[in-house]
Amino acid sequence: MTTTVRTRVAIVGAGPAGLLLSHLLADAGIDSIILDRRGRDEIESTIRAGILEQETVRVLSETGASDRVLTVGNRHDGIELHFEGEGHRIDFPSLTGRSVWLYPQHEALKDLIAARLAAGQDLRFETEVTGVGDVESDRPWVSATSADGTEVRIEAEFVVGADGSRSVVRPAVTGSSSGGYFREYPFAWFGILCEAPPSSHELIYSNSPDGFALISQRSATVQRMYFQCDPEADPDAVSEAEIWATLQARVPGTALTEGPIFQREVLRFRSFVAHELRHGRAVLVGDAAHTVPPTGAKGMNLAVADVVLLDQALRALLLENDTRLIDAFADTALRRIWKAQHFSWWMTSMLHTASDASAFDQRRQVGELRSVVESEAGRTFLAEAYTGWPHQSSDR
Repeated sequence: MTTTVRTRVAIVGAGPAGLLLSHLLADAGIDSIILDRRGRDEIESTIRAGILEQETVRVLSETGASDRVLTVGNRHDGIELHFEGEGHRIDFPSLTGRSVWLYPQHEALKDLIAARLAAGQDLRFETEVTGVGDVESDRPWVSATSADGTEVRIEAEFVVGADGSRSVVRPAVTGSSSGGYFREYPFAWFGILCEAPPSSHELIYSNSPDGFALISQRSATVQRMYFQCDPEADPDAVSEAEIWATLQARVPGTALTEGPIFQREVLRFRSFVAHELRHGRAVLVGDAAHTVPPTGAKGMNLAVADVVLLDQALRALLLENDTRLIDAFADTALRRIWKAQHFSWWMTSMLHTASDASAFDQRRQVGELRSVVESEAGRTFLAEAYTGWPHQSSDR
């Protein structure tokens, strides 16, 4: 037997985009159902980076989605670009009047899940979506199977794919699971979590002849660090001593605080933008619509910007039968998405060392870094993009 349930918006994916969208829609009295194949514990325990733009923090805090982003998150007023053995600080407030917050994504997810469940949200974990259909009609549907094998059909007025880079909603929007603009980079990040106090109060982005390194943090007792590596590298084939030696060699002049490493992984670098963000009454947001390399810290921030736009569009459509904002959604969102793609590509190419880089290439790269840090215009460009552009809105 298949159980049929009706709602106004069916949201596939209980990540930042899906949860925040349901939170914003509920404020307008628009009900939704969220489906996710993962369990709550998996969602809340998967550790991910979290540099949040000021606009992202404002949305989370002012809407009541997260109080801890301000009380637990750490405000950062700059980053350091490190090259040729020297550090050069980019001061965000003096250049843009904005800052960023270090608040890991899984902590934001804990806040969002708690807020939605407290509000009575229909949030279905361990539920596998098996199909999406009739998106060209005014009654699209989502079929799914719960953990106990119960089959359910969600009939809605709109379907939102917020289910990550392997989106099951994407084929209903683009015609295929992989339809989009794609770039894969020839390097990856070897990431570690270790038990140690921070080596730096702000993030260090370091370019060196041996490759890139990022010195970050998670809390007063845990550090997050990365170094450039081959995408095929085996994270278990390297000793702790070799990891620390590699990191230290790539940040000369900075003494790193070492500690026991309790997590290690290799993160591949990919950029993707779906060919279409919307088809009929189905739309893609967050990683289902686009992915970026982590160098520019744009992933979750782009998802939030998508959702702010989509919330406006769905309110107009579902409450006023006004289609103008949803018709403009893709074009408006893509302006920010492609700016973020460019910034992420630029930061990545400026800081990483290509395997076939010549002496000329390396010296040119240093020249580019100097052009940024020795110019107020260059520092301002980086600061504006890193701290985030104002959220867009579609005019009716």
